[in-house]
Amino acid sequence: MPLVPSDLIEVRRVRGKGRGVFARQLIVEGAEIERAPVLLVPGDSLMGTPLTDYAFEWSRDKVALALGYGSLYNHSYQPNAQYFYGGPQVKVFYAIRDIRAGEEITINYNSEPTDQTPVWFDVVE
Repeated sequence: MPLVPSDLIEVRRVRGKGRGVFARQLIVEGAEIERAPVLLVPGDSLMGTPLTDYAFEWSRDKVALALGYGSLYNHSYQPNAQYFYGGPQVKVFYAIRDIRAGEEITINYNSEPTDQTPVWFDVVE
């Protein structure tokens, strides 16, 4: 399946968070937001670099840097989107509720939307 950039989203600056992904139009629950190809690298290769905060755990010894906007979604314990494995070296992001135009799209970095396990940074909601 070809990977086509989405017209649904854009990146904006977010106070206290850096950059974030926002809906450009209404995104309905269940809609695919983005299909992002990933680059797999050894897990320890990003340690001490600015890329550490943008990587997803992929396997025991690898992490993934999502291309497109994939590594720019901010964390929330009340996310409006979720991601999952979408095939070899692909992450798929989709809406778990309706997302209004102009609303920031967030994911739970713990993978499951309801997982309240503390993350490695102070959360800004």
